[in-house]
Amino acid sequence: MFQALRKRNHQDARVTPSLPTHGARRSDAIAIARVICILGVVYVHAWTGLSGAELEALRGSAQENLRWLLMEMFGRSAVPLLGLISGWLVAGSVGTRDWASHVRRKARTILLPMILWNLIAILLVGGAAWLAGLQAPQPQSAAWVVQETLILTRNPDINVQMPFLRDLFLCMVAAPLLVRLPGWTLVAIGAGAALCHVEGLGPPVLMRASILLFFVTGILARRGGWADRVAALPLWAALVPFALLMGAQLYRAVAIGNGGAPEAQAALDLAVRATATVAFWRIAWALAATTARGMLLRIEPYAFFLFCAHLVLIWLGGPLIGKLTGRMGSPLYPLFLIAQPLIVLAAVVMIASVLQRIAPGAAALLSGGRLKGERQAASRTVMA
Repeated sequence: MFQALRKRNHQDARVTPSLPTHGARRSDAIAIARVICILGVVYVHAWTGLSGAELEALRGSAQENLRWLLMEMFGRSAVPLLGLISGWLVAGSVGTRDWASHVRRKARTILLPMILWNLIAILLVGGAAWLAGLQAPQPQSAAWVVQETLILTRNPDINVQMPFLRDLFLCMVAAPLLVRLPGWTLVAIGAGAALCHVEGLGPPVLMRASILLFFVTGILARRGGWADRVAALPLWAALVPFALLMGAQLYRAVAIGNGGAPEAQAALDLAVRATATVAFWRIAWALAATTARGMLLRIEPYAFFLFCAHLVLIWLGGPLIGKLTGRMGSPLYPLFLIAQPLIVLAAVVMIASVLQRIAPGAAALLSGGRLKGERQAASRTVMA
């Protein structure tokens, strides 16, 4: 894995001497934020080897609490920053001036990879369930395949992370209008999305209304210079609100569980996610000035591929590694749980690197254009 990462050239490492130092660091921080957020998402879908009922029976155990903490802190709490960054970037893009070309570009880099990866998931995971007895969803009907592929009115059964790309694409379709709206209108849209999140509304228009909230927040952040303001905060000031609300969320999960008012839980969840965007952006900004910067920037071109592929790899590979470590509750399972993002990353770098060599067009499609063949990458570097 590390040999492949070292081969990333200066273009992939985003070394941009033409930019001012502050601007270059902000670009690096955006790339680093993507990496730490997407690696964190793996914890949300980490393999446990248990059914829902079995997981519920372990509620409150040390291993289930560890899983919950990793999932909430590095997974669900990091995802909103991805939506916010997308809004921030689109607010400064000249590409939104031409709606048709903008939508075509986003269809190629967001919608098409989503569809292709959903088809791959149906083929590999559904095929393994049918042929090898893997405990996973199997194709049930043509309507099921259509829903699983296009995510029309429900969340998919296999690639459960893909509603983010679906909703992000819809936000991108509306982006040329959103970036032209006055601030008070964006605030109203964000408030409406927050209310929908709390009330559990959204489907079938948006699977997750909070994505629209953080997308428009990203547009507002660009206008208000919020990224630089957060970057100027002391690290402790960015982390303390997140830590306090995470503590409140943990207390509610342990003391109340699934009981209590769902609206109160959703409101607390939204507050945690909002403070998480501040915390993770400040962490990314700090990492952009450390020796970890180089490795994180070399990982970044693989991040989108990892986001799309990780559940397929977990469905197929989790049970195999689990034979060595055991399921959740086994003594070695915590080591497997903690290492899952790195294991998935190693597999993704290996698969993507091979794909770049033998089928660069496929690598480009499946990575949303982030990964190019070696000749294409060299050409891009010369042109830059």
